[in-house]
Parts: sequence; structure tokens; C-alpha cells
Amino acid sequence: MTKVTSQEIAQFRSQLADDSQAMEALDLIEDCDGDLEDAAMSLAIRAGQQPERTNAEWLDALAKKWRAVICEQEYREDLVNGSIPAMMTHLTTIPAFPKILATPVLIYILKQGVNTFCEPLDSLK
Repeated sequence: MTKVTSQEIAQFRSQLADDSQAMEALDLIEDCDGDLEDAAMSLAIRAGQQPERTNAEWLDALAKKWRAVICEQEYREDLVNGSIPAMMTHLTTIPAFPKILATPVLIYILKQGVNTFCEPLDSLK
């Protein structure tokens, strides 16, 4: 289980205050006592997806599916520095990306460590 603290939620709220979907996701994470995977699973079901794995495996697989996009150098620097608004904007412009899940996916990656998450792609360069 990936736990998001109330302080971390407050930080994300301050960065994403203008994004109503991000606020909705953060509210749900808070309602799930900071359990990121449970919140992401609930959001996925609301978005019409039917996850077939356990919560933790499903969120990890979703993040990895979008790793190439998330680890693009121009956005990666922002994430490394803890700034997520540019990446949120980028993800929400991709028609295939489930927009309501952008917040939990990015929080998951930040909790894993951006460079650790992107490392498999770095070895391909």
C-alpha cells in the first residue's frame, strides 16, 4: 500500500488548486485514509474501467503503461523537483489517458521516486 500523508495531500492541493479533477482525486485519497491504491481503484471504476488486478498491481501497471510519456525529459525535470502542474496538463491533453487518474498516477510515481521509475527507459538510451 502506498500511503499519502495529510501533509502531502495539502502540498498537492496547493499545486493543483485550479484543477477540479485533481481536487476530486485528492478528496478521495483523503477519504481512503491516504491509501493511494484504493483511491485509484475507486476512481478507475468511476471512469468506467474495470481493473482486474489487485489495487497495488493495477496502479503500478497503469503507471508503467504511461512511463514513456511521463519520463519525457521536458516533464521529468518538473517531477524530480516536485512540481506536477505541467505534467498534469500534459497528461490531460492525451485523449487515451484517463484524466481522473492523472493525480494518483503522478503521486504514485513521486512516491516511488521519479528517477527510479524512469530508470528502465534510461538504460535504453
